[in-house]
Amino acid sequence: MKKTNKLLLKHILTLLILMNGVSLFANINFKQLASVNVPFHYQQNNISNFQYSNDSAHSFQLLYEASLKNEDTLQAINSLRDLAHVYSHQGNHKISYDYLWSALMLADASNEELAKSLVYKDIGRHYSYYNRRDKALKFLNLSLVSRKKIIDKKNANKGELVDNYLAFAATFREMNEWNLNKIYLDSCKLYLPDLTPENNSRFFYKFEEAVSTNNLKNHKEALIKFEKIAPWFKENYPTYQVLLFTYMGDTFRDLGRFLESEQYYKEALEVSESKNAHKDFTPLIYERLSDLYFSKNKYFEAYSSIKKAKELDAIYFDSRSENNSPLLEIQDAFLKEKKLQNELAKERRLNQLEQDEKVLFLQKTILSTFIIILILFGLIYFTNVRSKHRAEKEVIKEKRELEVQKNTEIIELKNKELAASVLKLIEKDAFIDSLKTKLSNGKGDINRQEAKQIIHSISSNNIENWNEFEARFVSINKSFYQRLKNEFPNLTLNDQRLCALVKLNFSSKDIARLLNMSTDSVHTTRSRLRKKLELPRNMNLKQFISNI
Repeated sequence: MKKTNKLLLKHILTLLILMNGVSLFANINFKQLASVNVPFHYQQNNISNFQYSNDSAHSFQLLYEASLKNEDTLQAINSLRDLAHVYSHQGNHKISYDYLWSALMLADASNEELAKSLVYKDIGRHYSYYNRRDKALKFLNLSLVSRKKIIDKKNANKGELVDNYLAFAATFREMNEWNLNKIYLDSCKLYLPDLTPENNSRFFYKFEEAVSTNNLKNHKEALIKFEKIAPWFKENYPTYQVLLFTYMGDTFRDLGRFLESEQYYKEALEVSESKNAHKDFTPLIYERLSDLYFSKNKYFEAYSSIKKAKELDAIYFDSRSENNSPLLEIQDAFLKEKKLQNELAKERRLNQLEQDEKVLFLQKTILSTFIIILILFGLIYFTNVRSKHRAEKEVIKEKRELEVQKNTEIIELKNKELAASVLKLIEKDAFIDSLKTKLSNGKGDINRQEAKQIIHSISSNNIENWNEFEARFVSINKSFYQRLKNEFPNLTLNDQRLCALVKLNFSSKDIARLLNMSTDSVHTTRSRLRKKLELPRNMNLKQFISNI
């Protein structure tokens, strides 16, 4: 926003430079203006000789254009106000208005709030000269509100408000609305203690107070007040003596001191003429002189004065005069320019918002697309990884199943081979048992002692065969034996052997022949084993042992 205001200010400065022909003064700088005759707020030591002449206007024009060149906005605004004051004192209010609107345009564009407040006040006072009451009060109120905001924001001296209330008091004085004049004078009085010593508003307040006092018929008191402040105005603000002498003339008139009244009216006219100041106030002075002469039966002087008043009034205030014909339909350049600027600003803002919205939509679209792509990529990657892991698990599972199946088949094959060898061993044992029986009976050529040795040798071989079987079984079914011992540690060696034979799917008859016991003993041993294994009746012993 600051950047836009700065750009707008540059455009306005450029426009004003072109309008005022700054090319004629392209080489002017502030040093060249040191010797220029400017008003009291630029050269205080020259104030008594200051005149609102065309030379003064030219000096301000130079200062204004140099300010534009140097981009000193505040100086340019003050120069425009001074130009407006010069032409206002000369009674050329059309030109004065134009300068004030230009000043307001600059102040508004540069956000110079104090300068804008002062310009508002000047415009309001100009409207009051033509009895444009509503317009005058509107701009005076704008000035007052603006000044209050500045004071509140900067915590400044509230005595600065006296100048604004004085503008209201002067306006109502000119309109003969003395009640409102008194109200605003009271407001001024409220803030007088806050005035800084260098602030001259107290003297203008005293002037308005003296005029109000005279209006209240306190003529002597009013005259005393006027006489107290007269030396200050003569030394510091001589052009204001036009108003001071006029109202002092009114006071002397009200006191019946007609010669002194006439003298002060004429002195007011002389100051106006010599200083070229308050020219638009002179018709009122001539009207007062006319009334004064008429009351003294000086009819010729009264006629001459009233005739002069009418002529001057036509020049300065008649809508048909060259100076004032455009004034009643003032082309409010500032308001038009302000409206145009607002419309352009709104259009730029709207375009900017539309552009921002498009950019935001594009950003959101790109971001949403990127997020969707990222999510899809993540899902695809996750699915691929998951599928890969699942496939790897399936492969590992299949490998394990194959290995288990292979190991199971190998174990089963070895167990079958072991069972087959055991069956052969059983057959062999059966044959040997038969042989033992025969040898034990002592029949044959072998003596009894040799037979016993052969039987002992055969029995030893049987034990060794069993031990060899058990070793081979354990080597094939290591986990079976280990789990059996861990889960059922109370099983005896014979119980473990029985479990091994049951796992190899041997029948009770084969087990009996292998363990050298009867079939009934095998059944008894199996029953005891079920109890030790804590098997319920409905569970098959062979199936249970196979699952170990």
